[in-house]
Amino acid sequence: MEELTRDDWIAMFRDTQDAAVHLELRDVYSVPEEEQQIIQWRAGEYDPASDERDREWWLDLMRETTSRGVRVRRARIVSEPVTEYIRYEYAGTPFNIRAGEEVRWLPRRQASRLTLPGNDFWLFDKSMVVFNHFTGDGEWASTETTRDSDAISLCLAAFEAVWAVGIPHGEYKPG
Repeated sequence: MEELTRDDWIAMFRDTQDAAVHLELRDVYSVPEEEQQIIQWRAGEYDPASDERDREWWLDLMRETTSRGVRVRRARIVSEPVTEYIRYEYAGTPFNIRAGEEVRWLPRRQASRLTLPGNDFWLFDKSMVVFNHFTGDGEWASTETTRDSDAISLCLAAFEAVWAVGIPHGEYKPG
């Protein structure tokens, strides 16, 4: 188990030549960088411009990555009715899309017949998986990086299965 820094993530994306895919499986994430934005969102004082500034490093990285022709896809499996966190995340997803990411949503009840790994992950160029481990209440716990071919095959198959039945962001309405 390891902790990856912002510089590590930047390096991984800059090294990616073809594709990066991300599967999110949780209904709640407790991300310290988002805490203030969520408080404002909850109070009805959500400021999209401020939220976008808070995500600037990530959005710049996505623009840089996709401008090189790298395809970045994100799929989210969510329980319905969705949690407050997912409603907040949905509100900010247009930033990801404008930065070049493609995003799809899959209601959890439609994922019952899919084989899925136990943790969120990023898969880079079908050659490296980065699993993100979280605590029960959604706090980040650790990261695990592997080039194990079985893990890569599982994650690739899982992501593509979710992507095939996922709903594009523009068509998904949180239930």
